[in-house]
Amino acid sequence: MTAIEEFRAKMKAGAIFDALTLAMSEAVELKITTWVASSDLDNSTDESQPGYRLHTRINLVNGEVENEIGSEFINNPDYAQLQQLHLEQVQQGRETLIKNIESLQAMFTIFNDTFSEMPQNSQTPALQPEMKE
Repeated sequence: MTAIEEFRAKMKAGAIFDALTLAMSEAVELKITTWVASSDLDNSTDESQPGYRLHTRINLVNGEVENEIGSEFINNPDYAQLQQLHLEQVQQGRETLIKNIESLQAMFTIFNDTFSEMPQNSQTPALQPEMKE
């Protein structure tokens, strides 16, 4: 089950706290890959090949940024525009990631404040965090 499917299942089940916790744990990392697809239809794959891709991984919690620049992109003026596109996508993705985390934090605070104001016996188990043993 993908993270989005798991999130939707938790929301559907009413486990809002768990859904938000899952969303926040998934929202701290961003992966962007720009690659050159093969024009050879017999050898085409749905995955990028080393040497023919630009790949960036950003983890906001750990402050890590990893960049992979394929050998075909180095000193190749034919790919200059593709490199620029990748850099723009990384910057846009980073900004979107930060905004999404801020939104999730705000929602989490609102839910937490709302639930803390409710009488203990009226909170439904589905809205409480799951206890793991």
